[in-house]
Amino acid sequence: MAATGTIRIDAHHHVWRLLPDERARTGPSPRPHDWLNAADLAPIRRDFTLHDLASAAEVAEVDRTVLVQVVPEVEETADFLSLSAGEGAGLVAGVVGWVDLTDPGVADVLAALRAGPGGDLLVGVRHLVQGEPDPRWLARPDVRRGLRAVAEAGLAYDLLTLVHQLPAAIETVRALPGATFVLDHLSKPPIAAGVREPWASHLRELAAEPNVACKLSGMVTEADRTGWTVADLRPYADAALDAFGPSRVMFGSDWPVCLLAGSYGEVVAAAEELTAGLTRAERDEVFGGTAARVYRLPGERP
Repeated sequence: MAATGTIRIDAHHHVWRLLPDERARTGPSPRPHDWLNAADLAPIRRDFTLHDLASAAEVAEVDRTVLVQVVPEVEETADFLSLSAGEGAGLVAGVVGWVDLTDPGVADVLAALRAGPGGDLLVGVRHLVQGEPDPRWLARPDVRRGLRAVAEAGLAYDLLTLVHQLPAAIETVRALPGATFVLDHLSKPPIAAGVREPWASHLRELAAEPNVACKLSGMVTEADRTGWTVADLRPYADAALDAFGPSRVMFGSDWPVCLLAGSYGEVVAAAEELTAGLTRAERDEVFGGTAARVYRLPGERP
């Protein structure tokens, strides 16, 4: 727990086990992760479990976390919920899972997940929009119908978009004012190239809608992974904090993906330096209050 006595929350991390794997080891069920076959992801092409995270989180004074989906499988979501209620009890405060938004029966799928083991820990849904070839995928009628079902279930929806997909995200947030959205990784701006437009303009337009929050996450892997500095990240972090305000910004480590560019402790330290100019109350929002409130985390008070 932080020196202020507030609960510190890491609002974005993952776990996975790869196939084939015959080792007797705790963690999520093994399943294919083809996305890890990319050459630049070789350093993280191995198992990562909650046990691996726990010690690093303790050193960084992180008390609670939000476990986020990795592959588009309902079975993974059910597995994460059960894992979080068991091995992850006391660490994982909530799970952002996956459902097929285009499925007419998505409301029933959500209800079934919530009725299963750990179902009360389901706090949000995410789809890998960044991988969709249609830049306006979020504007599709069947997707919007699914997003309404997510909102009606009282769950948040994580926007995993790239910069060119932000216009459709903005339209979608406006079209569904009763839904709660969370922008992952600042929509992955090109930090390594030092380019800010049109990303910054899109970000401000998105932030003008009150039903969306933003994760201060994923920046180190969008920067120069071998030579990034806090100064490289600052213009992008400042833009997000200025646009959304600390009460709509939440810290996320993006562990273990962040390990491509820095350790868990280094990512936490960078976020602390980037928010050092905020008041204590504002930092408490970024490092816990926002996530607890936006995700309605069970047992966590805003």
